[in-house]
Amino acid sequence: MPLINSVIKWVNIKRAYQIQYYREYPHEIQSETLFELLQSAKDTQWGKAHNFDDVTSYREFQKAMPLQTYEDVKPYIDRLRQGEKNLLWPGEVKWFAKSSGTTSDKSKFIPVTNEALEECHLRGPKDIFAQYITSNPESKVLKGKILTLGGSHRVSSFNNNSFHGDLSAIMIENEPFWSDLFRTPAAEIALIEEFEEKVEKIIDTTLDQNVTAFAGVPSWYLVLFKRVLEKTGKSNLLEVWPNLEVFAHGGVNFEPYREQYRKIIPSPQMHYVETYNASEGFFGIQDNEHQDDMLLMLDYGIYYEFIPMSEFGSENPTVVNLKDVELDQNYAMVISTNAGLWRYVIGDTIKFTCKYPFKIKVTGRTKHFINAFGEELIIDNAEQALKIACHHTGAIVNEYTAGPVFMSDNSKGAHQWIIEFAKEPKDIDHFKTILDNSLKTLNSDYEAKRHKNMTLEMLHLTVAPKGTFYNWMKQRGKVGGQNKIPRLANNRKYLDELMNILGSGR
Repeated sequence: MPLINSVIKWVNIKRAYQIQYYREYPHEIQSETLFELLQSAKDTQWGKAHNFDDVTSYREFQKAMPLQTYEDVKPYIDRLRQGEKNLLWPGEVKWFAKSSGTTSDKSKFIPVTNEALEECHLRGPKDIFAQYITSNPESKVLKGKILTLGGSHRVSSFNNNSFHGDLSAIMIENEPFWSDLFRTPAAEIALIEEFEEKVEKIIDTTLDQNVTAFAGVPSWYLVLFKRVLEKTGKSNLLEVWPNLEVFAHGGVNFEPYREQYRKIIPSPQMHYVETYNASEGFFGIQDNEHQDDMLLMLDYGIYYEFIPMSEFGSENPTVVNLKDVELDQNYAMVISTNAGLWRYVIGDTIKFTCKYPFKIKVTGRTKHFINAFGEELIIDNAEQALKIACHHTGAIVNEYTAGPVFMSDNSKGAHQWIIEFAKEPKDIDHFKTILDNSLKTLNSDYEAKRHKNMTLEMLHLTVAPKGTFYNWMKQRGKVGGQNKIPRLANNRKYLDELMNILGSGR
């Protein structure tokens, strides 16, 4: 282990110098990335159809193909899942990351090529610790183990040629053998699909380990840690793992969870590092704990473009690369990657807080959504689920909005719906059950979080008297045809405003 630690420290120092290089030369790195991607894919079906061989500039690249959504590339992905080769990227794609769906599908299946695994998804976690150790040279994180929770969907086969599952499960399946020296529990436990069983086995096998770090989605880990404290009778996690040092978190906004983590890990020396990673790629790492932005990772085989949100959805929006972005402007992010995604609109919005180096904050989604627990519930899910619930109960919804109920010391998370009915269902509990079950059917991530109430409990439903939403919009100065009632939000701002109206009887 001492020899391995020395080698890893040397690799981390070398990598830190590489990252410093693209801090100083971002445009050169991105231009090189773009033409490496084009050269690699020029003989694929996609590359030939869009004349990659003839592209010699960024402007020509823009003209070569329109912006893409998942629906646009889904026919290609369906063919890749059946084993066809050389469609979007050279060779065969064996791995597909399963994530929350679109307007037409319960789940998306994002291709994960070998290049994307090695140069992006597996490099990101290494860089988290490379940057962390560079900033904290006295760190002892490498003397212990990283606690790994693993995905809610283990890897399953489409056929003999391709496999799908949570990205975290795919990464565990493809990590080098020596990763087991630094990870706990063993891969076979981290990959257990039944969450309750996995939690119990993680506890049984890790309490005697020297856990120094953990990485993943805050809501899932909070469930695990509350069970750890319940089972051990300890008052905080430092009584279980005294050398806990760092939590690399991502997937959902951390702020609603920060205070709870401070309570269960009561140490000013505990470090929290934000990351920006998704099934489509690994994009950002917080490199300064005193600043709440992230370094945009530029050498992961991803070429970045950006659409100003003021133009998003228009017929011919302006699309720029890094050279033309402006600070503090909201952009929809567009990526071209070594997974074979080309000018792909990922659905996230970001803003730049700094140039040289380029740093970003995630500001939300291009659509209304709730993603407080990793469920990625979109407006289309909500509308369809309400339609089903109304069909089965005879109800008619006039207005509604929904948002999160955040976890507390003694309660799990949930979604709260405030609904104003034109025709109220006879049995409101029956309506709730159908709405909840419909959301599970429409969104696999919501279904996973609701499984046995492990992360999300049954949705809360508040029936609002007729006129409530009009009065609310009037108070906000938003009455009129151009003002739309916000349907989903990832915070409680709208819910709390409405609950204040309901509480005051106005």
